[in-house]
Amino acid sequence: MPSRLSRRAFISKTGTLAGLAVANPPLWGKPDNLSSRSLRLGGPIFLKSEDPAGLAQEHRRLGYRAAYAPQVEIKDTDKIKAIIKEFAARDVALAEVGAWRNMLDVDLDKRRENLAYVQERLALAELLGARCCVDIAGSFNPHFWCGPDPKNMTEEFIDATVENCRNVIDAVKPTRTKFSIEMMPFNFPSGPDDYLKLIKKVDRKGLAVHLDACNVMNSPERMYNNGAVIDECFRKLGPWIVSCHAKDLSWEDYVQVSLREVIPGRGQLDYRAYLRGLSGLPVDAPLMLEHLKNAEEYDEGRHYIQKVAREMGLSFGVEGV
Repeated sequence: MPSRLSRRAFISKTGTLAGLAVANPPLWGKPDNLSSRSLRLGGPIFLKSEDPAGLAQEHRRLGYRAAYAPQVEIKDTDKIKAIIKEFAARDVALAEVGAWRNMLDVDLDKRRENLAYVQERLALAELLGARCCVDIAGSFNPHFWCGPDPKNMTEEFIDATVENCRNVIDAVKPTRTKFSIEMMPFNFPSGPDDYLKLIKKVDRKGLAVHLDACNVMNSPERMYNNGAVIDECFRKLGPWIVSCHAKDLSWEDYVQVSLREVIPGRGQLDYRAYLRGLSGLPVDAPLMLEHLKNAEEYDEGRHYIQKVAREMGLSFGVEGV
């Protein structure tokens, strides 16, 4: 299994400054009045700029009050401070720092390298005060980092995932962010009960849930009843959910079970259930659009989600264009 860097060695390696996190407390928490709270929507933007103020303002122009963390190196403390300042000034929450490496690579040297990278990404999320650093558990598939493999639902996979989550969290000891992994259709955890099992086994306050409702729809039964499945996810995992992904699923005309990701509104995912679940959480977990091709597709998906929210009497705080 991958070895874990000591906290002292890890901080020395990444060049983090202890005072930075202290000087910039988390930008989020439990709201005082849930009934009057606005939800947070976010997604990629296409502004070519390195200026934190300009990037934050572009999110607001599009109707976003949440953002993927801008590109920044962990040692660039001045830029980190500027990102925190400018995004907070415009009430744009930093929803996530993506890790997206296979913590269960079959090549053990590569696995150690990936684990160190994920630790560094969690450290960046901690400095930024992002809601979470997110990855998936990984895969034993030797050809595709997140692909299916018969061993991806075994006790060996689960035990290794528990150890990896502990290693990442213990290396950073986050207080301002959380480490989270997404449920996946064919890898553990693949549903809310699996995730509850993971939470119990990891036994760390630094672990939270990043919910991607589409990734849970791994059977006809779940997809046909996806609204009820989404309700179940929020009912069981709600206390731990800190951020969510937004996309849609559509059935393919194919003899085997086949679902394709599509722009929100073009598929069959129950967005009323999704927004209802979000509105009942104890924190204002961002809903982040992803996996679309261009600005026009993101515009379409954003407008659809905003429309459903308006019909439900919910608000994202700013509607944008």
